[in-house]
Amino acid sequence: MTYIEKTLSSKESIQSSFELHWIAWLPLVGWLLLALPTFGITLLMAAYEYLRLKCIEQAVTNRRVIFKRGIISRHTEEMLLNSVETVEMRQSVWGRILGYATIMLTGRGDSDLQLKWMQEPLEVKQAIENNLHHH
Repeated sequence: MTYIEKTLSSKESIQSSFELHWIAWLPLVGWLLLALPTFGITLLMAAYEYLRLKCIEQAVTNRRVIFKRGIISRHTEEMLLNSVETVEMRQSVWGRILGYATIMLTGRGDSDLQLKWMQEPLEVKQAIENNLHHH
């Protein structure tokens, strides 16, 4: 059971889970390629990078947007849907070519939430916005 599933309140359900784009995995590939010339020393970094990426959870429920990272320690950021003021997509030239972007949510006050390296960024943006309108 994932962190997000464990933290759902009553009558709350996951509407969409968001996957990282393959480009977020490039550092792992780099560490693996360096394993031969470094006699396997970089395999420790590759293992860490793999675990770091596998432990990222990002989703929208019918009540909030959630970002969670951490292997042993845990860092979470959440924003209630009724607090979201804007949903923006920031996409570089390479992001546009390869199909990834950062989704920025700004909320009331001084709060913001970033979902980086999003695969299918338009679908992520639409999933969040659709839940804003149904909330």
